Amino acid sequence: MPHLENVDVHALAPQRFREVIPADRYDKFAEAFARAHTLLEGRVVWNVNSTAKGGGVAEMLQSLLAYAKGAGVDARWVVIEGDPDFFSITKRIHNHLHGAGGDKGELGDREHSAYEHTLEANGTALLEEVKSGDVVLLHDPQTAGLTRVLKEAGAVVIWRCHVGLDMPNELARGAWRFLTPYITEADAYVFSREAFQWEGLQENKMNIIPPSIDAFAPKNQEMNRATVDAILTATELIEGDRSARPTFQKVDGSEGTVSRKTQLFDLPPLQAGARVVTQVSRWDRLKDPLGVMHGFAKHVPASSEAHLILAGPSVEAVADDPEGAEVLAETHSAWQQLPAASRERIHLVCLPMEDGAENAAIVNALQRRAEIVVQKSIAEGFGLTVAEAMWKGRPVVASRIGGIQDQIEDGVTGSLIEDPHDLAEYGAALVGLLEDQSGAATMGKAAQERVRDAFLGPRHLMQYIDLIGKLIAGEQQQQ
Repeated sequence: MPHLENVDVHALAPQRFREVIPADRYDKFAEAFARAHTLLEGRVVWNVNSTAKGGGVAEMLQSLLAYAKGAGVDARWVVIEGDPDFFSITKRIHNHLHGAGGDKGELGDREHSAYEHTLEANGTALLEEVKSGDVVLLHDPQTAGLTRVLKEAGAVVIWRCHVGLDMPNELARGAWRFLTPYITEADAYVFSREAFQWEGLQENKMNIIPPSIDAFAPKNQEMNRATVDAILTATELIEGDRSARPTFQKVDGSEGTVSRKTQLFDLPPLQAGARVVTQVSRWDRLKDPLGVMHGFAKHVPASSEAHLILAGPSVEAVADDPEGAEVLAETHSAWQQLPAASRERIHLVCLPMEDGAENAAIVNALQRRAEIVVQKSIAEGFGLTVAEAMWKGRPVVASRIGGIQDQIEDGVTGSLIEDPHDLAEYGAALVGLLEDQSGAATMGKAAQERVRDAFLGPRHLMQYIDLIGKLIAGEQQQQ
């Protein structure tokens, strides 16, 4: 039987959102979490996914479950186990859902058999803990095959798909055909945006719930420039005063300290006063690190005095992404082939992942240190890094794809690139903001207000409370 990882989540008081959202909206939130406490009494709300760290899903779960627990809900998080073959198959599904070929492999009978074998064992282990009447949220392709066994056990099951494609191609539809038989018995499906809903699923089960960020988490909490510089100096990313304290607040309220070094490839730390453009994302071809790098090298002149930091997690730490090391190696190889003058302005960085809170604080400091944050993805389910950067008051240059276009109003809260493959358009957007610092600051302020209005946890939690309430009411009517 596989080992299920029960992820520890600290309870957080939802009342803290009084600090960051308008009073009328907070009052509605308070009413919702009071209702949730009554609605879910005697039930456990389980969240099941395939990794406890690395990527936006794990970050959202850590935050949303903490506030649910703080509202008196018995919310728990379980991570399933799989072998390399299982994660190669689910990465292939992930790529295909984005319309990308990935490793060019099949999704046929052998893959169905391997997928089902892994999830059958995980399902048996889950039934040792999940009871009739519990609510289970299954996240993404890795968990879809658990739906039937949990429904047979009497659970209310919601399948949550965090990825998608605005205009599906045959690869995406092939992934839908692979997954659809596994999820048909779910009580509800949740997608990030309307365009991502699959053909052939029951319309009355469809729900749209965009993701959110946690304003108080180490990745997004307020951080002054002295602390930003202290953290990036401690990681040896920039030169600075080593006597300054690189501290941040952990989720439990205690003080954390950044002490681990980043892996900075082939270049010394940046000078303290360097102008910085940053993209922080997993080492994934769909995040287009090669395009980000080549577009900057070719279209952002040295006279701008700007440096690009292309950062991602240490590739050994993200268990469910077997392609990460390959993409990092490809990016580093391409960097080595750039002209020397370009290499000096482009910095490839792997961030330590041993401590999730420390990693988040480093990302926070990186985004706050940047004048512009980039997310030039080729495909994107939502792009939480966009909302994170916007919350920090930074203008974002990003592709007009997926959920990114739901966050950024072009020219007002950021700059959207019409064609993710158009490196000249990308470079021009960067140059325009680098040359107009006042306009960039105005855009950053508007971006922060956009996140306050639409992409913080209270809206997200209220939508889930409404959905679960509807499903429980339907279950009770059938009894």
